[in-house]
Amino acid sequence: MLLQLVSDEEAAGRASEAMALVKDHLEADDPRRVRLARRLRSIISGEISPSDRDLMVRALDAAYNALDDELARVRSLRNILWTATFLVLLGVAGLAVYGWFFPQSLSMCFTPKVDPGSAGGIDVVCPTAEYPDEEVGTPASSLAQPRDILTVEIAGLAGAALTVIASLRHIRGTDAPYMLPLASAVLKFPTGALSAFLGLLLIRGAFVPGLSDLDSRAQVLGWAAAFGAAQHLVTRLVDDRAQMTLSEVGRTTDAMIDPERAAVREHSVLGGTGAPGPPTAFQDGAGPHEGPQEGIREGERADEGADGSRPRAGP
Repeated sequence: MLLQLVSDEEAAGRASEAMALVKDHLEADDPRRVRLARRLRSIISGEISPSDRDLMVRALDAAYNALDDELARVRSLRNILWTATFLVLLGVAGLAVYGWFFPQSLSMCFTPKVDPGSAGGIDVVCPTAEYPDEEVGTPASSLAQPRDILTVEIAGLAGAALTVIASLRHIRGTDAPYMLPLASAVLKFPTGALSAFLGLLLIRGAFVPGLSDLDSRAQVLGWAAAFGAAQHLVTRLVDDRAQMTLSEVGRTTDAMIDPERAAVREHSVLGGTGAPGPPTAFQDGAGPHEGPQEGIREGERADEGADGSRPRAGP
């Protein structure tokens, strides 16, 4: 609206700023960007027409719409991450509450292997306590404590905290109005607690060969912390997607050239007001500059004489 009201001199002075914004948010083969790049030199020199002013307005409007779409993608991903964090945290809290009231159904206790011919008792190892010399045949789950699952989840949180600290070296600051890196980092904490619980559950179920029985409480908590840190194998994909989304704000990727969309190509402007010569390539629109047909026409002009006639071929 302001471009439609200001004088020609001020509109010409704003042309470079408009072109910079258009280059940041419109694809290289967008017709509005191509046409504005072709007319930019003339507009800056003061040769601005009503159609040029209308072109600047439409190109700026398209650039602002593209910027809104980019920020909307960042906001949408941020909301998805916070929602996922809340749901995972809700699941982790639900497991802790269920384990508190029904510890035997989600037992994290292990029975280390003993000599079958031994007449002594067996050892039962839980996340919060160890029970040596228990009667042979005693179920390990009968000794589970209400705070076992909570202890395992806390160990998983500690392991996840290490990965969050390590991932800070890859986080870059952003001028986007949404704290997407923070949402990605917070997701690691409940995910670490959940992965610690699931990892010990797989070990207790003999899913991992050679780790069916842990020998001490320290081993149980150590494996819980290790599984909590292992959540980075999954959440790093979320980190990569967050960084990719942030990098797309204000920087368009190289557009795939679509013949239907790229009917008008970017060309160089003529230098000065003298006789036309071969165009000099410039990168105002970062697109193709000269098609094959134009090269043929330039070659035909070079073959023409000063009077416009063509030289005759020899016998």
